[in-house]
Amino acid sequence: VAKCRSVADVQAALDAGRRAGLPIAVRGGGHNGAGLGTVDDGLVIDLSPMDAVEVDADRRTARVQGGATLGRLDAATHEHGLATPAGIISTTGVGGLTLGGGHGYLTRRYGLTIDNLLAADVVLADGRVVTASETEHPDLFWALRGGGGNFGVVTSFTFRLHPVHTVICGPTAWPVSDTADVLRWYRDFLPSADEDLYGFFATLTVPPVAPFPEQFHLHKACGIVWCYLGDPADAEEAFAPVRALEPAFDGIHEAPYPALQSVFDGLYPPGYQWYWRGDFFRTVPDAAVEEHARFAEALPTLHSTMHLYPIDGAVNRVGADETAFAHRDATYSQAIVGVDPAS
Repeated sequence: VAKCRSVADVQAALDAGRRAGLPIAVRGGGHNGAGLGTVDDGLVIDLSPMDAVEVDADRRTARVQGGATLGRLDAATHEHGLATPAGIISTTGVGGLTLGGGHGYLTRRYGLTIDNLLAADVVLADGRVVTASETEHPDLFWALRGGGGNFGVVTSFTFRLHPVHTVICGPTAWPVSDTADVLRWYRDFLPSADEDLYGFFATLTVPPVAPFPEQFHLHKACGIVWCYLGDPADAEEAFAPVRALEPAFDGIHEAPYPALQSVFDGLYPPGYQWYWRGDFFRTVPDAAVEEHARFAEALPTLHSTMHLYPIDGAVNRVGADETAFAHRDATYSQAIVGVDPAS
């Protein structure tokens, strides 16, 4: 493992790995469920020591080193009342999330993480260092935005920031027996809702942690986690359709944006053997709703879950050929998650 503290360290590690004929993996935050940040009988370039974040509040930009986590990024930008769309777990690495596309609570309003990427500094396989942007190495910049971590080691990212400070946010939950009804409502409601309102749907076994009250712990449920970016004075009206469904638990409240970003960190501890599968959809037909309801009743472990994330709004306004992200016509991104109980 090469723990890199500078661009020169990355260049030296790549050179050593190339000379030795070793397979190479790059570790940013180490959040990848498939363990792609490591490699057997090879060299891991560990960027975690390179985690600095520099914010230019006047220009509304942030320069983020490749080993930083979302938590580091959010903490630095929040001091200025700013943020960029990125994930929902603060321990996620900025690098891996960005290179795959990146979506989170701000996505319906402000797009994917890559839609807010202005430039990236990259160490190429031959050791050269280049800056990729719309005007420099534009082909590489196109590929970095959604093409994954296949084109070099990104040592820093520069992002556009947006005004985000406190948000109206939190989960609402219903008994698992209501899954089909709630999912149908969600499917029909959210795409036509204001883009300041974001919510992802989930089926889960309620963990014995905050913010869920004790009577829900270890019971199967369905839920929606919300984030409202609009005027707090308008929040009651925005959430009125949600509360008309009479959730069994209503955890919606006002909070600093980084608090929302970290509230579920405990559900994804390091070291577990995770299995993730995902796909993208334009709609959720009734047959799929019923299948989700069946899945919700049969969740085998505490960490088994299904999430349905909205990726409409600003995401759909970027052309399919403008970046390497291939799902610009999708409305939802789905993740089905399992974990080996033995881990």
